[in-house]
Amino acid sequence: MLTVTRTPLRVSLFGGGTDYPEYFEREPGAVVGMAIDKYIIIAALGLVGCQDYNYRLSYSKLEHCQNVFEIEHPVVREVLRHFDLSHRLDVSVISDLPAAGSGLGSSSAFTVGFLRTVYALLGQKPTKIELSKKAIEVERDILCENVGVQDQLHAAFGGINRFDFSGSAIRISPLQMTSATLRQLNASMVLVHTGIARRATTTVAAQIAVTRTRAIDRELSELYRLVAECVSLLECGAPGWLTQLGEMLSASWKIKRTLSPDVSNAVLDDLFETIVASGAYGAKLCGAGGGGFFLALIDPERIPGLAERVAPLSVIPISVDVDGSTLIYCQSR
Repeated sequence: MLTVTRTPLRVSLFGGGTDYPEYFEREPGAVVGMAIDKYIIIAALGLVGCQDYNYRLSYSKLEHCQNVFEIEHPVVREVLRHFDLSHRLDVSVISDLPAAGSGLGSSSAFTVGFLRTVYALLGQKPTKIELSKKAIEVERDILCENVGVQDQLHAAFGGINRFDFSGSAIRISPLQMTSATLRQLNASMVLVHTGIARRATTTVAAQIAVTRTRAIDRELSELYRLVAECVSLLECGAPGWLTQLGEMLSASWKIKRTLSPDVSNAVLDDLFETIVASGAYGAKLCGAGGGGFFLALIDPERIPGLAERVAPLSVIPISVDVDGSTLIYCQSR
């Protein structure tokens, strides 16, 4: 049996930091963001009986293993153990963008995509919320990773959504945007690579520690407030909305820089200033901070000038993915 899944990466716009249980179990949390048209693709092929291994994994490493317990990739190993899957497998992973340290939710996108692959191998069809919650369970409860709960939702659902968190409850609210507003947004979004990769779970650890002490409640409350303002801008689409949204992105980045000393550094600060000086409406670093990609909103005619100013760093146009994690091929022998 061959299965192929495609799962989008994500860009979080506002509210990041309030999607950690350490915060929303005592205060309401919310985020607004989107899945983007950059993907992690996982192909899994059932092995026949003549190989001298039972598992072959091809990602940034190549693994050949006899049993599940030998697998080094933590998500693959623990998901196979969790489902007690007995299939002998050849698993290959490819990604549109560098997966490690991107700030684009790649770890959660992989978890969601691999879970969808395993569900397909088992002949099961989970709902999007079931897929999201299982990915959260794998990352937070089984692997004990320092992650929030928005990335799994963006990867599973696709589109542009507001997610609200309160206690154990999650509410999903797709944004009601006009096609003209969506086209303008898609034409104006770019990712600017910082050239720096970072491990999100370590960057987040310090922020979670201060979140528990309530030392950054005021800053997180302001990021929470920006969620509703963003939703209103995108749904109304009034003249000047893109300029306002860019200004909000820059403001949120300046707030986020205060949450932990690991969020930014001199190199990132200089790159932010260069992006804004190139005519961008605004920008913010994606994900937990420390590296990865900046999201910038900019007039499409100014993108070549931005690319010239930040060269040799990459400038990558992006748009919204509307499908979420998808099983794109499934064939039994």
